[in-house]
Amino acid sequence: MPLKHTILVIDDEEVVLDACTQILDSRDCRVALANNGAEGLKRLEELQPDLVFLDLKMPGLSGLEVLERIRAKLPLMVVIVITGYATVSSAVEAMKKGAFDFLPKPFTPDELRLIARRGLEHSRLVQQTTALRREKEMLRENFAAIVSHELKSPLGALQQNLYALAAELEDKLAEEQQQRFARLQARVDDLLKLIHSWLRVYSVDINKLKETFQPVALADIVARAVEYTQPHATRKGLQIETTVAEGMPSVIGDAGSLTEVVTNLLGNAVKYSFPNHKIRVRVETRNAEALIAVADTGVGIAKEDVPRLFQDFARGQAQPEGATGCGMGLAISRRIAEVHGGTITVESEPGQGSTFTIYLPLGQGVVQSSPTPV
Repeated sequence: MPLKHTILVIDDEEVVLDACTQILDSRDCRVALANNGAEGLKRLEELQPDLVFLDLKMPGLSGLEVLERIRAKLPLMVVIVITGYATVSSAVEAMKKGAFDFLPKPFTPDELRLIARRGLEHSRLVQQTTALRREKEMLRENFAAIVSHELKSPLGALQQNLYALAAELEDKLAEEQQQRFARLQARVDDLLKLIHSWLRVYSVDINKLKETFQPVALADIVARAVEYTQPHATRKGLQIETTVAEGMPSVIGDAGSLTEVVTNLLGNAVKYSFPNHKIRVRVETRNAEALIAVADTGVGIAKEDVPRLFQDFARGQAQPEGATGCGMGLAISRRIAEVHGGTITVESEPGQGSTFTIYLPLGQGVVQSSPTPV
């Protein structure tokens, strides 16, 4: 037997309470009543209703005060305010403060039933969304635990044993056998890197990351990312040119994760650039944002690939020889940028290269020194 919906009506007029009870109380709905704001808040806590009808003009606690307290304690509660014709402006103000809708007095039974159905349907959707969000977080946590314990640990042990065996058998193995060992080690390394990427995607905790926020100098972030990427660029004959605008203010963020984002973008630029070309990194301000742009003159991205580029496991169709990856770097980078209140955009032409730009809100930090362009 389906559970009944609970509707709480808070109004100081007995005629309104009686009318709501007669019209709404049914096999599917039960109606609870309160004739003032204080009693309404008490009943709200006891019943946890699906829907609240709230009169705006009551003695003692006003309807707006009750609404504010409801939003503070139960932000997802669906509240419909009841108002006289003379106070429609108050009803609009209540909706700005989080009310779902308003019902003017006097109302007909059909009007009350209609708005109640809409409110209950909205409440159902809110509850479903909340449950799905909770389920998603549980899946995220379980997935991370399974990947970490059931895959990462045994693969790590396998990797260590392969290295030990390779060292012990180095003078006993033929060259072809040594090559097979090297391929085994490389494949295990690739799997561990993939698992690390999965865990990184699922472990970007917004709240925990924000706890580490402080003023960050973007010049230092870029310099560190270039330092990490330079050996790969050198092997490919690429030059990384960095330009930071004078007087760059800091941003508020986590230095480690922002360095990871720039390193990801630089790594992609190196991977997809043609040999002996140049990668340009530009740091400047635009309106109320700081931006870091990483531009290459490589293979570029097909237009049909751009919309899904920041999704998990997404990779473009154009792949230069030897380019490998799991397609997680840009997804991770997008999540980190969003945690910082920013975005990442891309502009690209196949065969001509790509420019990825990170936009971050400016902080009130110390002005950075401007390094000489490299």
